[in-house]
Amino acid sequence: MQRIEIRVDGMSCASCVGRIEKAVMGQRGVAEAQVNLATGKATVEFDQPTTPAMLIDSIKEAGYQPRLQSAEIPVVGMSCGSCVSRIEQSLNKQPGMVKASVNLTTRKAFVEFLSDTLSVPQIHQAIRDAGYEPQEPDASSETEEQDREGIDLRRKVLFAAALTIPVVLIAMGKIIPALEALYASLLPHRGWMAVEWLLTTPVMFYAGARFFRSGYVELRHASPGMNSLVMIGTSAAYFYSVAALFVPGFFPAGTAQSYFEAAAVIVTLILLGRYFEHVAKGRTSEAIKKLLQLQAKTARVIRDGDVVEVPIEAVVPGDRIQVRPGERVPVDGVVEEGQSYVDESMISGEPVPVAKQKDAELVGGTINKNGSLTFRATRVGADTVLAQIIRMVESAQADKPPIQALADKIAGIFVPIVIVLAILTFITWFSFGPAPALSFAFVTTVSVLLIACPCAMGLATPTAIMVGTGKGAEMGVLFRKGAALETLSRMDTIVLDKTGTLTRGQPELTDFILVEGREDEVLAWVAAVETESEHPIGEAIVKGARDRGLTLPATSEFQAEPGYGIQAQVAGRRVNVGADRYMRRLGIDLASVADDAVSLAEKAKSPLYVAVDGRLAALIAVADPLKDGSVEAIAALKSSGLSVAMLTGDNRATAEAIARQAGIERVLAEVLPDQKAAEVKRLQEEGARVAFVGDGINDAPALAQADVGIAIGTGTDIAIEAGDVVLMRGDLRGIVDAAALSRRTRKTILGNFVWAYGYNLALIPVAAGVLFPFTGYLLNPMLAAGAMSLSSVFVVTNSLRLGRFKSNSEGFATSNISESGAAQASVS
Repeated sequence: MQRIEIRVDGMSCASCVGRIEKAVMGQRGVAEAQVNLATGKATVEFDQPTTPAMLIDSIKEAGYQPRLQSAEIPVVGMSCGSCVSRIEQSLNKQPGMVKASVNLTTRKAFVEFLSDTLSVPQIHQAIRDAGYEPQEPDASSETEEQDREGIDLRRKVLFAAALTIPVVLIAMGKIIPALEALYASLLPHRGWMAVEWLLTTPVMFYAGARFFRSGYVELRHASPGMNSLVMIGTSAAYFYSVAALFVPGFFPAGTAQSYFEAAAVIVTLILLGRYFEHVAKGRTSEAIKKLLQLQAKTARVIRDGDVVEVPIEAVVPGDRIQVRPGERVPVDGVVEEGQSYVDESMISGEPVPVAKQKDAELVGGTINKNGSLTFRATRVGADTVLAQIIRMVESAQADKPPIQALADKIAGIFVPIVIVLAILTFITWFSFGPAPALSFAFVTTVSVLLIACPCAMGLATPTAIMVGTGKGAEMGVLFRKGAALETLSRMDTIVLDKTGTLTRGQPELTDFILVEGREDEVLAWVAAVETESEHPIGEAIVKGARDRGLTLPATSEFQAEPGYGIQAQVAGRRVNVGADRYMRRLGIDLASVADDAVSLAEKAKSPLYVAVDGRLAALIAVADPLKDGSVEAIAALKSSGLSVAMLTGDNRATAEAIARQAGIERVLAEVLPDQKAAEVKRLQEEGARVAFVGDGINDAPALAQADVGIAIGTGTDIAIEAGDVVLMRGDLRGIVDAAALSRRTRKTILGNFVWAYGYNLALIPVAAGVLFPFTGYLLNPMLAAGAMSLSSVFVVTNSLRLGRFKSNSEGFATSNISESGAAQASVS
């Protein structure tokens, strides 16, 4: 029976107490629940099947908020899924632990616990009890530790390979007659065995020392894993060979063979795999690092009438802060003085800077484009939007992904069974075998351990991942996390960001409908006026005119009316450019282009009107058009059975217009940055396996939350670092290739596992000697090692077949698609 205390916020009267007690007592396994209104605590005694997490949920369902403490603890010594499972089991046994999630990639334990029942030192001790070492969170020391580990792994891989290659060459003399004769002329057989022993020993006990340390811890905690198999398998091959070298008479005739090469090769190959894993893991923290780089280091604060530059940590809510053109906004706040345009693409994902004036909200980390602003700080430190995004990325990365390490899961069952079988084999032969019983028992036991050696198991996933990721890179699809190659194959829902993902991410002049005058002349006048404007839409018009090769005349008497439009004198004419309300204020009739304006708006285009000397001259449209290939990619994804949705912070009318063009039926519009990850999580809770595709900083939490995050390579570095998969060419048709390659890779990995474990299941009984009573046949350990090697060759060969994968997008048409049936808009 467990007893815990839970602090509860929100209680105000005796009825609150009764409601909470009733909710808690409703949990099966709760013996007693007492809630104290004065202390704000609930004391609960409970047993299985109730858990602290279930008690927390019941209090929340009653309408109250349990007070939890969370912590993020770096852990040293993890190497596989078995390590993760072992630490989580140890943590979840602690009284007061609500949630424990261990992330192998980030090498951190994320815990939520009841601080009145459990403490951080107790959590540290639970991690130590599992055989691992907790550390205090320190980003710089953690990075240095990872760098040191990578250098150490690389050095030991090179060292092991340098000694293993000659061991393998010596061993080849056993199977190649010409080499056997050559070797015999140089040195006697036992002399070569001695050379193998001298070369293999440092590989085993220096380069492979980590396997022995971790394997010992696994066995000591009665939870054998891959390290245990490596330790036992290599030790069996090594010590059997040592015995064959020094006491050959102990063995039955013909069995005193050397298997030093098996031990050396296993250690070297698995070390190589660990090194590749380390390289891949090392980049996972880059997203957080780059988000942190967006935070300003200092702020220009107005204090006692003077502008003082202070560290960002010294800013407090209520401070008045100046931001000059080109500077980052240091913290969140509200504008008090000045006007400017602020690039908020890191938050909204939209490419058009937003006009800011008095009472407008500013977000820390965004960039002030041109004017000077004075604002009052409202949120600082951990409360800013950027800090919240950083926390969301960390939290989403800490959540358990849907795929676990299949090899480690199977090994958790397979390894103990192999060890038990080896022990039973030894006992059976020692008790009932013919003389010399001890020799037969040792030979069969070693054969069982050799046949079960994890070489093929260790290669099954890494080789397929290596070949698959290499092939993906050839096609412009970068898999940043090898597990995504397998996970992506199981996705059933693709969620696409709009701006920069489906669309080009830059406003363009798409339509120019002439009402009066000559087209090039009127466009040149409009562009000339817009050169005086600071508005990004004006930049698109100017670019459109210059792309046509037009010369822009000089302007004078420029005037701007914010929210309405602009005017200037150009070539002796008065030119007005602006919204419909601006034209109506000028008394200009828009009836002749009303239908065109509606049609443009339905296609997600922003209409502007041009008047020359008081008469309507043209209707202009600016839009962010779909990328080439977007329509084709979506059609291909839908035809393969995937559900496709679009998620954007843009207004619903614009979003639905873009979705119609792209062929997407499901639209999630007007979604705030901090809600994107929540929308992805909601889909996951509905049972969907979600791949999210995005390109902006604001997409980073959603990319991390999704089962697979797919980043557009032409987008921000942070989105790329947060994504599991990167489309380097920015073409959505790469998703089709990525999904097809993922399915092929998963099939290959499963085939590798079927072989790696299948040959064990078939040959372990033979190695144990089940055929001996009927045939007199006993599997020679050399054949056991050969079968192990054959399984490895098969796994590698099967994985190399992925290199012949063909890109599905080669069949896509390359011609441009025009609008309505219109992925691109043309200037008419």
